[in-house]
Amino acid sequence: MEHDSTPRRERSPGMKLLFVGLVALVLMVPLLLVYALVYDRQDQSRTAQNAINAGWGGPQILSGPVVVVPFRTTQTQNETVDGKPITRVAEVEKLLYISPDSNRVKTRVDPQERQKSIYRSVLFTARVDGKATFTLPADLARFGVTRERLIWERAEVRVGTSDARGLTAGGSLTANGRPLEVQPGKGPAASGGQGFFAFLPWDGAGTLRIGYALEVRGSGGISLVPRGGQTQWEVTSSWPSPSFSGSFLPDQPRVSDAGFSARYRIDKLALGQPPVAMEDVGFPVRGNDGVQIELTDTRSAASGGMASGGAPEVIGAPGRVVNVDLVEPVNLYSKVDRSVKYGFLFIGFTFLAFFLFDVVGGARVAPVEYLLTGAALVLFFALLLAFAEVIGFTLAYILASAAVIGLLTAYSAAVLKSWKRGRFIGALLVGLYALLFVLLNLEAWSLLIGSVLLFVALAGVMYATRQVDWVSVGRPRTAAPSA
Repeated sequence: MEHDSTPRRERSPGMKLLFVGLVALVLMVPLLLVYALVYDRQDQSRTAQNAINAGWGGPQILSGPVVVVPFRTTQTQNETVDGKPITRVAEVEKLLYISPDSNRVKTRVDPQERQKSIYRSVLFTARVDGKATFTLPADLARFGVTRERLIWERAEVRVGTSDARGLTAGGSLTANGRPLEVQPGKGPAASGGQGFFAFLPWDGAGTLRIGYALEVRGSGGISLVPRGGQTQWEVTSSWPSPSFSGSFLPDQPRVSDAGFSARYRIDKLALGQPPVAMEDVGFPVRGNDGVQIELTDTRSAASGGMASGGAPEVIGAPGRVVNVDLVEPVNLYSKVDRSVKYGFLFIGFTFLAFFLFDVVGGARVAPVEYLLTGAALVLFFALLLAFAEVIGFTLAYILASAAVIGLLTAYSAAVLKSWKRGRFIGALLVGLYALLFVLLNLEAWSLLIGSVLLFVALAGVMYATRQVDWVSVGRPRTAAPSA
């Protein structure tokens, strides 16, 4: 049997580049699978955090105090009887909501972390102490209510927390220094109707001074709905990573490794709310004011509930809110998610180095070897995610990158037939992984830094190959004609 001794024809650089591109596109499939895996693990983390928070309390919205006084008024009602329209005047009962002239609140947030399996959740216990003053407007009649119509014997003062499960330590109320008997429920609508209240011995004369204190448990963050004349809120905590959002930002907050402190001063003109109203301030909604807190069925309970004496609750426009969230110092899922987006960059630079060694240096690299190298690069992100959930992001990054760099350095030395070339690939990967780590920690500057470095890398490749005759690369050399 005769064997063809004709040497195998070398592929052109264009064909090699095409094969490299096809292999890179094939590797996009496992890269997208890793991307989906990050979302799946993040969803599992949220499920575990919700399970931890279920027995403790969710994000808390504080509102109040607000004084609520029933009053009687006449109302015209149109009815149809036996097919004929009838108009009658009936006496009905409504509620008057009196906002404080001033409200000073101090909140101390003590955080703690609870763990379930490999997942953690940030919990807190907040101690809230406040003092508010109330006066009845002298021109009350201009708001549509007269003093003689007010039913003072059923007046109430209400304080709200959006998740009443957190009120395990209870709360207290005082009126002009006199302790009041606290009852559960009837919180302001801005807290979803949850909280506590007390019947109020006040006839509207003079200044009413309300003192209130409560200890509330929650998770994620704490918010305050300001109302009335002037609101001052001071928040302190030992948590080093707060996030301030909502309708207003604090005045010169202080944040350090030992914790944070923030002060808010909000005037009535910024709220746009009258001192008295016939409808309560509604629950804050999601919008440009920041991330709000979702309730399950508490708002419907508040809007459909009944006040003292059977008067229906009336909920007005959504209230403004300020949020203080306890953010995890390192959100590993967001960092892994962002790192996966740079996966194609890793594959592209490594394949480019292999390609240059192939077409310029003469080290023949098969498509399978490109595929195995790319698979190792994709595996880095899976290792990073798996290790980060157990030992933290930084250590996981070091461990996963060291494993992949060591593997590909040794493999490149065998494929490229030179330890010098293998060390070059290893140095390239060290630079890429170091660059990625910097980009992940400089989120605001990542686009600028990445774009500049890509330009520098492209300029370096163009400079290194400036004297390469791409037309002749890969073609067999012809012997010079004899003289």
